[in-house]
Amino acid sequence: MKVLLINGSPNEHGCTYTALSETAETLQKHGIDTEILYLGKKPVAGCIACGKCRETGKCVFDDKVNEVIDKLDSIDAIVVGSPVYYAGPSGQLTAFLDRLFYSGGSRMAGKLGASVVSCRRGGASAAFDRLNKYFTISSMPVVSSQYWNQVHGFTPEDVRKDGEGLQTMRTLGENMAWLLKCIEAGREKGISLPEYEERIATHFIMQK
Repeated sequence: MKVLLINGSPNEHGCTYTALSETAETLQKHGIDTEILYLGKKPVAGCIACGKCRETGKCVFDDKVNEVIDKLDSIDAIVVGSPVYYAGPSGQLTAFLDRLFYSGGSRMAGKLGASVVSCRRGGASAAFDRLNKYFTISSMPVVSSQYWNQVHGFTPEDVRKDGEGLQTMRTLGENMAWLLKCIEAGREKGISLPEYEERIATHFIMQK
């Protein structure tokens, strides 16, 4: 089993990384492989609605989005981490996720999803809700914790003093490990993924 943790902060080893690492360490204690993907400091292109991914299964911009798409079959769960900017996730992360889920969304069903946010003071729950929407539109079970998945602090040292926040990250890791093991046990018993109907896509403009 493998969990991909995406660090959407421009600071590679900052507060968001500190939170994600706490979850990753808990998963590793259960024998689950983890990888923390750092998006970097360079701008991330947003989706340009070209539709090319419908033909190729990949994004027209060949960057880390396609790297993740290439290894989706080996990933059982995704944890997305972000700092809070004006009560929302970082722009580079949402650009990355827009393209990842639009290009590879059809392959996300059944994988576990969770989001983690880091803020100095406020806006965490709004950013947390925004990130969870990627999972709930993709047939991905969302893993919860004992509180909304957030840590507080201005520096990694501050976050390490946030006892409740770090415990929330560890509880998230425990819950995710348990669910992954449950899914694996079900698979061994012959329980397959749900069978979905053909997708119905509508809009709200009345045709005469």
